Amino acid sequence: MNARFLPIYHDLSTRRTTRGFTLLELLVVLVILGLLVGYVAPRFFGQVGKSEVKVATAQIRALEDALDQYRLDVGRYPTTEQGLDALIVKPSTGRIPAKWMDGGYFKKGVPLDPWGNRYVYFAPGRLGEGYEIISVGTDGQESDDDISSSDHLDSGRAVAR
Repeated sequence: MNARFLPIYHDLSTRRTTRGFTLLELLVVLVILGLLVGYVAPRFFGQVGKSEVKVATAQIRALEDALDQYRLDVGRYPTTEQGLDALIVKPSTGRIPAKWMDGGYFKKGVPLDPWGNRYVYFAPGRLGEGYEIISVGTDGQESDDDISSSDHLDSGRAVAR
């Protein structure tokens, strides 16, 4: 017989090792990945929440600046009924300002907070002074985790409660 036509026999042990991963190996890898995700994800998403609070605080500061400019021109802050919309369009209810700046005080419109809610405005504020701007936060309802302009640091600007 010619050697060229003899069947080739492979070693079965080498075939098993080159086939792929066993089910046990795959399960171990999945458990390790699950542990890593369980450890890293809360830390990552906690940072996302902090950035939303910073955005809300910055927006409240911008609204405060616009309200201060409004008060310099008009002599008082908008009423609660007039709301933050008084920064965009001249109020047509309540005490109508005589010296309202053409074009408004907040050019791009009053933004929504980072959670998609409208800012709540009180004049006078809940503490009985000036005004108060509140972001109701993630839950969309007034609660202890709200961000308010009445929460002050030494600088007198809004911070998260």
